Amino acid sequence: MKTTRTVTVAIIGAGPRGTSVLERLAANWAALPKANRTRIAVHLIEPYEPGPGHVWRTDQSRHFLMNTPALFPTVVPVGEAAAERAPSLVPLSFDDWRQLMADSPDDRLSDDDRKELQSLTSADFPSRALYGRYLEWIYSSLTAALGDGFEVVVHRSEAQHVKPLTAGFRVRLSEGGTVVSDAVVLALGHLPAQLNPEQEALRDGAARLGLQYWPPNVPADADWNRLPARKPVLVRGLGLNFFDIITHLTEGRGGSFVSSGLPAGRALDYHPSGREPLVVAASRRGTPYRAKAKLDSYVPRSIQLRYCTPTRASSFAAEGIQPGFDHDLWPLLHRDAVWAYYGTLARTAGLPDTFLPSLQEVLDAADHVWRRRLEELLDGTVAPADRLNLEALARPFWRQRFASEEEYNRAVLDYLEEDAAGSDRGENDPLKMAIGAMNAGRSVIKGIVADGGLTEASWTAELRGWFEPLVEGLASGPPALRIEQLAALARAGIVRFAGPAPRFELDAALGRFTVSSPWVEGRKYDAGVLVEAMMPANRVAQNRSVLLRRLLEDGLVRARTMMSEDGVPEVSPGIDVSKPPYRAIGANGLAQENLYVLGLQLSSVQWGTAIAAEAGASLDAGSRTLRDADDIARAILA
Repeated sequence: MKTTRTVTVAIIGAGPRGTSVLERLAANWAALPKANRTRIAVHLIEPYEPGPGHVWRTDQSRHFLMNTPALFPTVVPVGEAAAERAPSLVPLSFDDWRQLMADSPDDRLSDDDRKELQSLTSADFPSRALYGRYLEWIYSSLTAALGDGFEVVVHRSEAQHVKPLTAGFRVRLSEGGTVVSDAVVLALGHLPAQLNPEQEALRDGAARLGLQYWPPNVPADADWNRLPARKPVLVRGLGLNFFDIITHLTEGRGGSFVSSGLPAGRALDYHPSGREPLVVAASRRGTPYRAKAKLDSYVPRSIQLRYCTPTRASSFAAEGIQPGFDHDLWPLLHRDAVWAYYGTLARTAGLPDTFLPSLQEVLDAADHVWRRRLEELLDGTVAPADRLNLEALARPFWRQRFASEEEYNRAVLDYLEEDAAGSDRGENDPLKMAIGAMNAGRSVIKGIVADGGLTEASWTAELRGWFEPLVEGLASGPPALRIEQLAALARAGIVRFAGPAPRFELDAALGRFTVSSPWVEGRKYDAGVLVEAMMPANRVAQNRSVLLRRLLEDGLVRARTMMSEDGVPEVSPGIDVSKPPYRAIGANGLAQENLYVLGLQLSSVQWGTAIAAEAGASLDAGSRTLRDADDIARAILA
């Protein structure tokens, strides 16, 4: 390369993914011999602060927690991943940074940051604001460490249009002006999305009747103080956004959780402030995601995959076979979950010494016989109530009818209390260890199914159809504290549950929103407010981003079409891209040279794109997003 030439790169979106691309560009550029380094000018286009971006901004409420413990996330390669690619100029995971800040606090830390850091351990769940501070620190430390010839220009603006030139692109900015670059990286993150027809009807009806309809949103973007105190509020969704909202409406309004002196499950009481709404919540499964176990590691230390190993799971491709999920991959992970469950049960419940060797023989048997042999082994040894049925866990109250709302709410409270108690048992809880095995296997499967590693029909009907809701509900749940708090709120009467498969409707005659469940007899709840406790849908074809809509209209990108199980083409949620490094495929079916895609919009070729990079994990599995960023950086510098 000639040192007089300048390569210009526009990174659209400077949250975690965009920051990783910048970091990998800097690392790979610094690793080149000085004589081979071209000048680099990177334009970061981001309306929020570079590093935290939108979702992780540092001014949000401390009540919003991460969904992973401090030991998990990173935006730079560390540990095993660091040995595989160019060394980082700032090689600190979040947990490394946490320890550094505890020992040598940075002047930019706020009082709230310092207070949180004083009590935060590797196993605790940090606030999103504190993680945003880490991202801010990585960005500022990285830019301070750049050598001569590497320039970063920040545009606090939104990109609105990308126009191809004879060589490169022109990016038009919302604040005026343009950026001309040789390459463009789309690291867009969460985007506003169109409402579905039901949501549109609820919104329009609410406007006519003077009611409040709150569409899907990033929790930190909403003004929750607008919700009325001491009046009913309907909430659809019991996932992670629900816990953000409910915590803001309780502790955030002056209420307090205090120790009850009782064991886990009933360990907290709630003292209301009197300013809380009366929350009526419901979701399709009828219960929240299960809480994470209390551990000092991300995957339980007792879990070691025996069947769903990278070697075994990748053997299909090595033999020239494109696997199906149900037929080929699920039987491997299912065996690991069974071993983790009954291995823990044998240790904690005192099963006979012959049980585990017999279980090993059963699990080593062929696919068509092992489940039957497992039932034979369990008969007379393990009570039916103590047996594992993973598929049933996705719908805990499947086809159960409840005679009243009181009966159903008692059942949910029992569920919450037992779930919190199980989390507290940690590695001694059989169910939590089965879930731990599934979580470990999820990382393996994530690498195996990427980039066409699974048949399209299996991707749509099996992996995304039934397995994703199952594993999300089991392994992607909140910290145990949140379930403990929700149980306390249910006992205090602050939160009620409407039932599975809820029907949210707008009753024009009543002038209210209503919710009911076909599985719960009796009362239909009503309120003047309905909140959608979920993020905007991550579907390219339904987005409301000015930039992405223009990219689609101009034919620079397209949504990927996949073949469903019944042979009907199905538009997938993500952008159609080439093999890594991911170049966008245009409407003409050709890869767009130097137009790269990273992050959530890769959901058609990768599974689990929303999961952050895992500190120290392989770049092919838990740190895949860092490999993607590195692949893009190396392609740009080539």
